[in-house]
Amino acid sequence: MRELLLARHGFAVSNRDGVASSAVPGGGLTSEGVEQAQALAEMLAAEEISVAMTSRLARTQETLGLALDGRDVRVVIAAELDEIHFGSFDGGLLDDYRAWAAAHPPDLPAPGGGESRAQAAARFARGLRLVLARPEERVLVVGHALAIRYVVDASAGLPPAARMAPVGHASPFQLERDEVEGAAALLEAWSDMPAFRLD
Repeated sequence: MRELLLARHGFAVSNRDGVASSAVPGGGLTSEGVEQAQALAEMLAAEEISVAMTSRLARTQETLGLALDGRDVRVVIAAELDEIHFGSFDGGLLDDYRAWAAAHPPDLPAPGGGESRAQAAARFARGLRLVLARPEERVLVVGHALAIRYVVDASAGLPPAARMAPVGHASPFQLERDEVEGAAALLEAWSDMPAFRLD
């Protein structure tokens, strides 16, 4: 891999309803999300895409399908790119999970068999290693907000914070190989000794 194009899925039913949704496959896109994914296709129309990767969730796969707009591009599904596992918060209000997460350390798993932020960061890093191992030149990844924010911030040398800045729907980021390598290394190191940055 030489270059990574990274985008969040379009506006989904779970976003509309304010629901934490990590169970596979989850709901798909709203009509607004479909329009966003179609707009992403237009933004990427002139971009060479060698291979595409996404999570096991319906909202990312639907976005990717629309964004590729009929192109003959191999699609790889990777569990490493899935949403953070919300545990007992899954299916409930996302704001309830966010309030819990903001009040607890990054190495504490969400109750009910969920992931900690540190565990999720380690998994996201494994996903980046899969991307880096691709023989193709340019990789498109459609993923989830937390993973994308962790990766984009880490590519700039920033470890995770307790509350992360929002990520727009279906708006692409472009990262060079060295930036992706740096993000993977930072998230791996942070997951071993996690401590939130202070903004």
